[in-house]
Amino acid sequence: MFKRHLSTLLFTALLLLFSSVVSTPVLAQYSQNPFGQIQAPGALSNFGDITTGGFGNFLTLIFRLMIVGGGIFALFNIILAGYAFLSAGDDPKKMEGAWAKIFQSLIGLSFIAGAFVLAAIFGKLLFGDFNTIINPQIPTIEDITP
Repeated sequence: MFKRHLSTLLFTALLLLFSSVVSTPVLAQYSQNPFGQIQAPGALSNFGDITTGGFGNFLTLIFRLMIVGGGIFALFNIILAGYAFLSAGDDPKKMEGAWAKIFQSLIGLSFIAGAFVLAAIFGKLLFGDFNTIINPQIPTIEDITP
């Protein structure tokens, strides 16, 4: 059984080696870009071109959406935990589970808020501006060239 797997592995390795040796000179001699000109999707044009800082604007939007999504998720968890607490009745295990869910949701909200506070503090300490990490401005070629 081991001998059969060894021969299959050896055959696969030799096949990969052969295909890489044969295809490499062909691609090296190809003078044009094999992928052509790749355009950004139309929805990304709202953030600006890559030379004007569009990528930084896109990352800032993604960061903010993640924070808002985390807050909405925590709000739903608190509502569901409150419903579980109200429907627990006299069952101490259900009440304990509901309290744990409420407590964990509040801890999550404090982490989300704490991330903003820490980002502002570190931005002020390292860069002299509270907004540097929260809303970054990534330098572009137009910013660097004289």
